[in-house]
Amino acid sequence: MGIQYRKSRDDLRQAAESHRLAPMMRALKALHSVSQPDAITHEELEHQRRSQELLGRLAGSHVGTLWEEFTIGGMNAAWMRLKAPHGDRHAILYCHGGGYTSGNLGYSKVLASKLTRATGYDALCFDYRLAPEHHYPAALDDAIRAWDYLMLLGYGADQVVLAGDSAGGNLALALCHRLRAKGRRLPGAILLMSPWTDMTMQGSSYRERADLDPMLTAEYITAVRDAYAGDASLHSPLLSPLFGDFSGFPPVLIQVGDHEILYSDSEALYHKLKQQGVPCRFEVGQDMWHVFQMFPTKKASEAIASAARFLLEQRF
Repeated sequence: MGIQYRKSRDDLRQAAESHRLAPMMRALKALHSVSQPDAITHEELEHQRRSQELLGRLAGSHVGTLWEEFTIGGMNAAWMRLKAPHGDRHAILYCHGGGYTSGNLGYSKVLASKLTRATGYDALCFDYRLAPEHHYPAALDDAIRAWDYLMLLGYGADQVVLAGDSAGGNLALALCHRLRAKGRRLPGAILLMSPWTDMTMQGSSYRERADLDPMLTAEYITAVRDAYAGDASLHSPLLSPLFGDFSGFPPVLIQVGDHEILYSDSEALYHKLKQQGVPCRFEVGQDMWHVFQMFPTKKASEAIASAARFLLEQRF
């Protein structure tokens, strides 16, 4: 009887959580949908951008934080800070996801607030230019602008945590590759949530996990990739960071859900980082979907807490 009771109670909890998350799951699914694999229509693009804004409002909880908007050379940006003063001289540069075709400051609030509350670090968010209006390397150029702004404020490179989800993870890694190519110092640590690392889509999970993934499709990935990359080589480390040289990179935390078609992108990155001697941790959310850390669930909270512990362990 006791076992049956616990099982029934767990089933009820799961059903209640599924009901509570349903609006957010619908918004996320709408965000990652296209009618055909080789193009995004104007209507679909507007729908995706509205869905992402909605998702930010549904999933966001900013208790205990302050949101301060400003501009960096005409680019919209914002700080997410704790209301209580803390005096920590570290900062997070957060690169939002959205397939390089959607995303804005409102969407950035969700994970920025979670990371700020967990770490105490101020988080800088920025509105990089989006495709198809702005092709590669527009987003990367904007990321450099945000990085340079932090350096002008007096942050040391090793005092900055570079964080990104999905396409934002791609952008974070591409930013590191470009910084090193220019002979500049790299951030103190990198946090990646469901990062998109291989625009050639060679990973087996694109096929093997297609039926498991409740959000992403290969058609969506193809459409947003082509919208951003244009005619540029998909093997460039600035588009597919997986193909770059990672020697000398700072410690990296990779978190991914096991129900994602992008699972291979994270797994392959982890193995390459380890092969090249980069300190790296690979965490898999069981039964989880793309960027599950965004949602108000227990597993999301555990993942964010793990990210904060990872940074504390680096002592940078």
